[in-house]
Amino acid sequence: MSVKILSGHPVAEKHKQLIGKRIDLLKKENIVPTLAAILVGDDPASKIYVNTKHKIFTKHNCKSIVYEKNSVITESDLISFIDSLNLDSNIHGILVQLPLPKHLDEKKILSSIDPNKDVDGFHPINVGKILIGTPNFIPCTPYGCLEILKFYKINVRSKHVVILGRSNIVGKPLMALLSQKFEVGNATVTICHTGTPDLKLYTRIADIIIVAIGIPLFLKSNMVKNGVDIIDVGINRLKDDSKKGYRIVGDVDYEDIIGKVNSITPVPGGVGPMTITMLLSNTVLAAERKLLKET
Repeated sequence: MSVKILSGHPVAEKHKQLIGKRIDLLKKENIVPTLAAILVGDDPASKIYVNTKHKIFTKHNCKSIVYEKNSVITESDLISFIDSLNLDSNIHGILVQLPLPKHLDEKKILSSIDPNKDVDGFHPINVGKILIGTPNFIPCTPYGCLEILKFYKINVRSKHVVILGRSNIVGKPLMALLSQKFEVGNATVTICHTGTPDLKLYTRIADIIIVAIGIPLFLKSNMVKNGVDIIDVGINRLKDDSKKGYRIVGDVDYEDIIGKVNSITPVPGGVGPMTITMLLSNTVLAAERKLLKET
């Protein structure tokens, strides 16, 4: 069986070219799409993610301002700071890097962001708009998954899609998006999680499987049927004897499963490049909407 490798890089590059044209049009109106990224604490992984986003934005002639806050910041102080960004007309998108320190209520913090600047798509209003079929901002990772499926012409219409994982960041938004009558949608969607008995019962009959559970090498060949299409959202570090001391793997056992699939995203290099690209796209969209509202 010839396997199609669903690399995210060509998809991301195509979108960046289109985004670049949109940025040029905004610059003619003296508008520079600007993202405010809030980093609370000193989590190393979060710092890497924020710095990567910053570099991508700068490279594409957008502005990214990183605000680092002490891990002991109070909830009220953080919300007050977000309120100031909500009122700042030069800020188009606001991102709070997750996870937050345990003393901060994640839902409360995310709900304090202006829905029209919520380029991560996590505000309850934006989540609700997805559910009723009128998306405002689509969360970046699910958005990237949809664009990969679209780019590689993986048909989801009338297919059985099984999603492993019910997070607010990936699983739930994808369930809502794929089940509706969107361009990449109209599928029958099953969402599985830790409370699902006999998981293989569902994965073995799936036409498409999207895995986002954070367990390295979880999905094996004996859990899928021949010819399945797989989107692997997971990214995990496994210790090994290399110079780095680790290797990056997904939630899918790529080497074990490759002989049974029709197509699969690699890790790294699959969904990852798309997540930041769609964040860039959402921020540009927020700037475009603001311009439209003002004219």
